[in-house]
Amino acid sequence: MNALLINPAFPDTFWSYKYALKFIRKKAVLPPLGLVTLAAMLPAEWEIRLVDMNVTKLTDKDLAWADIAFITSMAVQRDTCRKVIHRCKQAGLRVVAGGPLFTNEFEQFGEVDHFVLNEAEITLPPFLKDLAKGCLKRIYRTDEFCDIRKTPVPRWDLIDTKRYASMSIQFSRGCPFRCDFCNVTSLLGYRPRVKTTEQIIAELDAIYDMGWRNQVFFVDDNFIANKKYLKTKLLPAIIEWQRDKKGLPLYTEASINLADDEELMKLMVEAGFDMVFIGIETPDEKSLAECDKKQNINRDLIQSIQKIQKTGLQVQGGFIVGFDSDTHSIFDKQIEFIQKSSIVTAMVGLLNAPRGTRLYERLMREGRIVGEITGDNVDGTTNIIPKMGMDTLLEGYKYILMHIYSPKYYYNRVISFLKDFKAPKFAPSLDFQRILAFFRSCIYLGIIGKERFQYWKLLFWTVFRRPRLFPLAVTFAIYGYHFRKIYEVHILRNYFM
Repeated sequence: MNALLINPAFPDTFWSYKYALKFIRKKAVLPPLGLVTLAAMLPAEWEIRLVDMNVTKLTDKDLAWADIAFITSMAVQRDTCRKVIHRCKQAGLRVVAGGPLFTNEFEQFGEVDHFVLNEAEITLPPFLKDLAKGCLKRIYRTDEFCDIRKTPVPRWDLIDTKRYASMSIQFSRGCPFRCDFCNVTSLLGYRPRVKTTEQIIAELDAIYDMGWRNQVFFVDDNFIANKKYLKTKLLPAIIEWQRDKKGLPLYTEASINLADDEELMKLMVEAGFDMVFIGIETPDEKSLAECDKKQNINRDLIQSIQKIQKTGLQVQGGFIVGFDSDTHSIFDKQIEFIQKSSIVTAMVGLLNAPRGTRLYERLMREGRIVGEITGDNVDGTTNIIPKMGMDTLLEGYKYILMHIYSPKYYYNRVISFLKDFKAPKFAPSLDFQRILAFFRSCIYLGIIGKERFQYWKLLFWTVFRRPRLFPLAVTFAIYGYHFRKIYEVHILRNYFM
C-alpha cells in the first residue's frame, strides 16, 4: 500500500512568519507533527510519502504514486484542504481525513471517503483493521481519550528538516482550565495526560541524531498543566540530556500562573526554555470573568509577565477584543497594556466562537453565530455578532494593530524588553543563513525600510548595552517587519479598504 500523507498549505498570517522566514531561507516554522506521528502508527510494510504543501508542491506524480491519501487539517487550512481533497478524488484516490477541522465539521466534506476523528491512537487501529478486511465504515470516532504513553516516536525521516525553522514535540494533551472560547478541552479533555520522561528523551534523541541544532517547540496547549511531573521528572531529565550536547533552545505555551512558581521557571530556564506563549486575552477584569479565564483574574498581569521575563523566559502574548463586556475604551487599554508589559510579540485577534465551546453554544442560543470560524484569529474576521457593533469592533481592531506594529511603538517595546531580559542559556545555531539574515536585515530594514531609524537605534543600543542579546535584537527587528507586512498587505488591504 502506497500512502500519501498531505498537510494543506496555511494562509499568510501573523503565525506563518512568512516575511521573517525569507531572511533565513526557510519555508515554514514547524513541520506537521500530527502527520509524522500518524506515519509511525501505519503498518510497517506500507510505503509512505509525506507532502507538506507549506514547503513543497503536491504534484500529479505524487497522486499517481499513491493508493490512499491521508489528510489532516485545522480550520485555518479549510480552503486549501477542499482543493486538495478534490484533486485526490479526481486522481481516483481513497481519501481519509482527520484532525481538528474534520472532528468539528466532518459533515461538510462530502468528497471524503473516511473520517478518522478524535485521537488517532484510538480510531486509527479499527480503521486499519477494517481496511484489511475490506469492510470500511465512513466514520471512526470516539468519546474516549487515549493513553499517550503509548504514542510512538514520530517518523522524522519523512521530512526535509532544512526547510523548517523549528522542530516540535508534544509532551501533554488537555488543559485544566475552561476558558469558554477555547476548544482545546472539547477536543482533548480537561485532565492533562502526559508522556513519560523516557518518551520525551527518545524524541529529543531522534531530533538531535538527525543533525538538528536549532529551536524545538513543545506544542502543548498548556505545558505546565502537571507541575509536579515537570519539576520532579521531565525537566531534571532534560537538563541532564542537554548537559553533554550543544544545547537546543526550547519554547512552549503556558498559562499565566507560571509566574507563581519560581522553582518551575528556574528549572525551565535551566532545561533550555527561553520563551513561552501565554494567553493574556485582555486587561479588563469583567471580560476575563465573562470568558471564565480564572487563572488571569485577581492578579497584577503586568507584574506576573515581568516576573516571568526577568527569570529568562520571553513572554509572547495572545490578546482578544470583542467580548460582550468590552467598551470603546478597550482598544486604548490593550495598547497601553501591551506597551507597559514589554511583550514584543503581541498577537491581537477578534473573539471567535469555535464549535464545541461553551461560547459557541451560548451565542448560538442568542442567535449571534454567523457561520464558521476561519481559524485565523488575526485576519479581521469573526463568526460572532459583537455587542459593540461590527464597524466599531473592526475600527478599534485596526487602531490597535496600527499602533502596536508601528516602528515607534514596536521598537520601544523591544528595547524595554531587552533591558531586563537574561541572555538565554542556549542559542540557535549560528549557521550561514542566519549570518546572511543579519546582512539582509541591514538592507531591507536599515536602508530600504521605513523603520531604518528605529532599526539602527536598536542595534547600536544593543551593542553597547546588551551585546549578548544582539542576535535576539536582530530577530525582533525581522519579526517586526513581518508583522507590519501582514498588517499592511493582508489585513489592511483585504478587510479595511
